[in-house]
Amino acid sequence: MTERAALSPSEQATIRELLDADRQRTTARVAILGRDREEIVKSSALTASDDEHDPEGTSTAFERAHVQALLDQAVSHLAELDLAFERLRDGTYGICARCGQRIAIERLTILPATKTCVSCASGHR
Repeated sequence: MTERAALSPSEQATIRELLDADRQRTTARVAILGRDREEIVKSSALTASDDEHDPEGTSTAFERAHVQALLDQAVSHLAELDLAFERLRDGTYGICARCGQRIAIERLTILPATKTCVSCASGHR
């Protein structure tokens, strides 16, 4: 059975603030990681491109891959936040996408972009 209990106005305001703050932090992180990636690419362009024989080559390749992975995660999180804002607008925010039950407000305040309740996230449903 699907439980469609809307968030109270104060809960909605709290969640909106949390989503806004998370979006600001994540947007700043994307900018920083983008600059870091550009610096790594620039510095590697100025050095030997033979990673196999360059003593710093493998660490540079690892660093570039690591920063790119972090950047990809941050961009993905921004997309999750955008979807959370959409769910908040259309009244489906706080409803588990898997089982249809209400997600505990405590979980939402910790993970405001979450789409699943604790039971579904842990695989118990």
